[in-house]
Amino acid sequence: MIPFLDLKAINAQYRDELVAAATRVIDSGWYIQGQEVSAFEQEFADYCGTQHCIGVANGLEALTLTLRAWKEQGRLKDGDEVIVPANTYIASILAITENCLTPVLVEPDEASYNLCPKNTEAAITSRSRAMLPVHLYGQLADMPALMDIAERHKLLVLEDAAQAHGASLNDRKAGSWGHAAGFSFYPGKNLGALGDAGAITTNDDELATVLRALGNYGSHKKYENRYQGVNSRLDEMQAAMLRVKLPHQEKEIAARRQVAHAYINGIKNDALTLPLTLGTSSLAFHSHVWHLFVIRCQQREDLQQHLADHGVQTLIHYPIPPHHQQAYRNWQEQNFPETEALHKQVLSLPIGPTLAEEHTKQVVKACNAWKAS
Repeated sequence: MIPFLDLKAINAQYRDELVAAATRVIDSGWYIQGQEVSAFEQEFADYCGTQHCIGVANGLEALTLTLRAWKEQGRLKDGDEVIVPANTYIASILAITENCLTPVLVEPDEASYNLCPKNTEAAITSRSRAMLPVHLYGQLADMPALMDIAERHKLLVLEDAAQAHGASLNDRKAGSWGHAAGFSFYPGKNLGALGDAGAITTNDDELATVLRALGNYGSHKKYENRYQGVNSRLDEMQAAMLRVKLPHQEKEIAARRQVAHAYINGIKNDALTLPLTLGTSSLAFHSHVWHLFVIRCQQREDLQQHLADHGVQTLIHYPIPPHHQQAYRNWQEQNFPETEALHKQVLSLPIGPTLAEEHTKQVVKACNAWKAS
């Protein structure tokens, strides 16, 4: 079976470096908020093109703490509306409701599946205070258009960049467009730790200061607590693992693009809808980092079984939209037809930096062999 993503093979490439980094942390005797974290924060900020990077426990906390920090600063208050794509992973929504803010779900762009500028502007009300564009599958949302909307309507912008490490538009990387951005380093991400980890990037000095305190029990100074904070810190071991892998990120992105290129050029099945990039130029293609390669099919379950029978593991990102989840059962009556169609039709093919060429060809062959009934 061709695995959807072979994490063991990915990390095996850097095994000696990872072991050396782990040994360095163990031997240091310093395991929380030490030199590895501070070094990674600077390196990742430089990579993204931002002034600050604040390490946190995971990607959800990156989003949740940023919205919380804006509330502490008086820039948001309970009940304020945050515009967010209806087809996102539920973490984007959880961060909003955890802060007693009001998610305003909008239908995605039909081509890229990202936050649609037209639908965003139509959703703005007198209570709108922020937007949360999600760079789904590894492609940036239309940030020039969204930032223009935000500036005209005085909205805060929090990028959900959990799937978009290294993605760019107009030579600006994910994490450097909005007022802040949240990243996840969950092991399956393009830049994955060996456990849970996350980070926030921003150019706002005051916001960075508040965030560092909030994630450290609300403490701006040892044993003095300015806020009712939480414990959400990137630990030394995961920072050390990420420092090993960050220098290899561009090489891994190039390998993912090679797989995506083979799929786009090789899959010739009219029953399958292949992903489109933002724009039609090769530059647009090469701004996508292909965290996921997601196709659409009206007979998804039959296709998925066919691929499994031909030795291809696939996953569904995501089977149930947030407004149909039990956690948000009061939204059950809301109607988002494009979002609901996506969640019924999307299927993610294997993609990763270690996927062998013969396996890529096998996936293409299996996709082309499937016949819709």
